[in-house]
Amino acid sequence: MKNFVVKTLANAGALAVAIWLLQGITLPGTGTGRQVLTLILVALLFGLVNFVVKPVVKLLSIPLFILTLGLIILVINALMLLLTSWLAGELGLTFHVDTFWTAVVGGLIVSIVSWALHLVLPDDD
Repeated sequence: MKNFVVKTLANAGALAVAIWLLQGITLPGTGTGRQVLTLILVALLFGLVNFVVKPVVKLLSIPLFILTLGLIILVINALMLLLTSWLAGELGLTFHVDTFWTAVVGGLIVSIVSWALHLVLPDDD
């Protein structure tokens, strides 16, 4: 359970940094409390997408991993961020990613910040 909370907080922090750095990733809302709650819900959704969908996509794209020497992971991360944005819209959450290229840069930012936060935050492992 502790590991789940740590991963969710790391995702929320990474998404917050991407929102802060990129104009194309937005989290509009009234009030800081509402935005924090939405950010945590989006982080949970992003974690679910990465847990369920991403492994299937990575498995199906093994030839592209070999062909691009692993750079296809940038595209996969962008697609997972776009999927999270779409699902958030469907669920009534105010998280939005504008374009594919914004998602590519956002996915890179989320990956780097999430990795750094996992180094700093406590973990069960």
